[in-house]
Amino acid sequence: MTDYIFKEIEKKWQTIWNERGDYCTNVQSLKPKCFLLVEFPYPSGAGLHVGHPRSYIAMDVIARKRRMEGREVLFTIGFDAFGLPAENYAISTGVHPSITTEQNINNFRRQLKMLGLSFDWEREINTTDPSYYKWTQWMFLQMFKAGLAYKMDMPINWCPSCNTALANEEVEGGICERCKTAVTRRQKKQWMLRITQYADRLIEDLDNVEYIKPVIDQQRNWIGRSHGVEIDFPLVGTNKVLTVFTTRPDTIFGVTYLVVAPEHPLIIEQVSNIKNMDEIRSYQQYTASRSDLSRIETTNNKTGVQIVGLHAVNQVTGKHIPIWISDYVLMNYGHGSVMAVPAHDIRDWEFAHKFGLPIIEVVSGGDILKEAYTDSENGVMVNSNFLDGMKTREAIAHITNWLKGTGIGRPKTSYRLRDWIFSRQRYWGEPIPLINCPCCGWVPIPESELPLILPEMCDFNPAGDGIAPLAKVRDWVETVCPICGAAAERETDTMPQWAGSCWYYLRYIDPKNNHTFANAELLNHWLPVDWYNGGMEHTTLHLLYSRFWHKFLYDAGFVPTAEPYRRRTSHGMILGADHEKMSKSRGNVVNPDQVVSQFGVDSFRVYEMFLGEFDSTAIWSDKGLIGCHRFLKRVWHLAQKCDKTLEANTEEERLIARVIRDVSDRTERMKFNTAISAIMEYVNAFSGRDAISKKALETLCIMLYPYAPHITEEMWVQLGYKTSLSHKSWPKAELAFLKQSTFVLAIQINGKIRDSVEVVVDLSKDDLVNLCLQRLLVTKYVSRDTLKRVVYVPGKIINLIC
Repeated sequence: MTDYIFKEIEKKWQTIWNERGDYCTNVQSLKPKCFLLVEFPYPSGAGLHVGHPRSYIAMDVIARKRRMEGREVLFTIGFDAFGLPAENYAISTGVHPSITTEQNINNFRRQLKMLGLSFDWEREINTTDPSYYKWTQWMFLQMFKAGLAYKMDMPINWCPSCNTALANEEVEGGICERCKTAVTRRQKKQWMLRITQYADRLIEDLDNVEYIKPVIDQQRNWIGRSHGVEIDFPLVGTNKVLTVFTTRPDTIFGVTYLVVAPEHPLIIEQVSNIKNMDEIRSYQQYTASRSDLSRIETTNNKTGVQIVGLHAVNQVTGKHIPIWISDYVLMNYGHGSVMAVPAHDIRDWEFAHKFGLPIIEVVSGGDILKEAYTDSENGVMVNSNFLDGMKTREAIAHITNWLKGTGIGRPKTSYRLRDWIFSRQRYWGEPIPLINCPCCGWVPIPESELPLILPEMCDFNPAGDGIAPLAKVRDWVETVCPICGAAAERETDTMPQWAGSCWYYLRYIDPKNNHTFANAELLNHWLPVDWYNGGMEHTTLHLLYSRFWHKFLYDAGFVPTAEPYRRRTSHGMILGADHEKMSKSRGNVVNPDQVVSQFGVDSFRVYEMFLGEFDSTAIWSDKGLIGCHRFLKRVWHLAQKCDKTLEANTEEERLIARVIRDVSDRTERMKFNTAISAIMEYVNAFSGRDAISKKALETLCIMLYPYAPHITEEMWVQLGYKTSLSHKSWPKAELAFLKQSTFVLAIQINGKIRDSVEVVVDLSKDDLVNLCLQRLLVTKYVSRDTLKRVVYVPGKIINLIC
């Protein structure tokens, strides 16, 4: 088969699929439903590189298999097109983001269609389309009315280049992930969503979904629920107390100092008592440039400053202890303060060693001169007065009750999760549909006025003072209060890119509905999403935000399920041939256009799935791609040797049963590379023959179809079929042909292997003994007269004991 014929076949079948509407979903179908979801892409100007389609092709494989299994499949795509990249590009080029976004979407759509993905393109969505973001705004208003949206002054990550607030996940090592500028901290009024009200449910409902373990762990760790105790430490010479939260109250006798976050209000409150404010202010300025994520990295070199002039009292021991500030303590977790027990906490141990602070062992079992002993299960309390001799678990319960009884402390559940910073001081995003009235305060615009359209702007450069670009459009900003009619102003901040991606899967179900975001009956039928696949980099915040958004809609009665996604899996990244992440700056990007032009779509699809374990990082290799291309040529050559009159013999039936079993099982477990290996082994078994039976070739077509749909559709037609392979039922392996007829029996004499022999599966134990006693290597050691006992492990080993 020539490469030219490959291209002609692919062009032919993509045209046929499109004209027939093969992949359009009948949402009213009575078939069992299957809702498959991939993360919709951000349409950048660079277009797709070969790493992007890995998830799309994988779920396309599942979608094609599900249709053959008799399911009505909802599998579609859209574009997450608001956000900083498009706006920054527009600023640098002078081309409006609406223009570049449309151009980028057109290019992405062309590339995705080129890959033969079985998306229902009639359901395509675009988060920048007013008919879409009308409902994003509507949902925000429901949250506002329910008290979940509020505005407050708070410390935020601020990018001085992008001139906007950044979420924690948008900061990497203190650097803006978009423009690579050092991020600072500043106080600013921001719109917030009360995601913390859902913290417990976001954890507990993970028991009701089928997420892979790393995803569940990431969700739980980010929420960071901890059961512990609040303990009060009075400040010496004042009537104030410093309250800390700890999960290890049993170590209270080992507290040698306290640490507060650099932003802690204690510093301002006690400024008159602090003797080294210049040193502290200098340290605060240093920490202002660091993100929360970089501050809590355990590998960081510990830094800090003692607050000279302040001491606290450990009320359990009566000792006065110093207070330090350090950036490894975050103001937004607990109370922004920790009690330091360096003998039994890694970060405290490192800090104490660096600054020469006391280390007191209170839990025996380790060597605190070498490292902190952190075992909270097996340690025994020492140097702890009335706790001495107790195991740590017993001591935690005992001291908790004691602290509660004395009024020094109280049980408390704490969370790492903070409320969601929802506003951005940028232009390219959904306008927040609120009006600030001097009489009524913040009020929603009437729902009848939605969508609140993003106004056209020529100068949308953000201001360095943090005022959003929309503030320049005075005729848009200035309005009247819908409640009292007074002169008022619209909110000029816009929503973050996360907003439109929180609920896009819902719109797929009913994308053209002008009356609501989706029909209730359709939502009831199609939710939850059966299988959602995406990158591991999105399994923390995007998934958390989306689950929160969905739970609010569920509580409000707008969706029928408590969780949006039944199953969540993830794929590994594809690196360049230099083993680095693909990027234009590194010059290692591989464009799928070039690959498809040279090798064809099916070769590209098969190689993407054959590249390695789907959930692991893989390295792009042209050599591997060429190997997959040659494999498909062998498949085509084999198809030309089909003899439609030839019946499959017993050996072929075994090969057929085995490949059906292996491909079916491995595809479901996302072991796509080994599924393709099974197909390759199957092809190799027939390649040396003069002819292949029709049944054997049909099986090859069906097994390979989800991976290489173009060539297999063509082969299917050559077999005489007039309907698409997607209408063919996915076969089940015939169990009779999966049974092994023989196996290799290991023969032991007194526990040592002396021989082996291939035997028929259904031989009895006595028959096997007789067979063994006829073999020369066995008779050297044992005879029927000396044989005392026989131990037989069916299908594996026989041990002759003499």
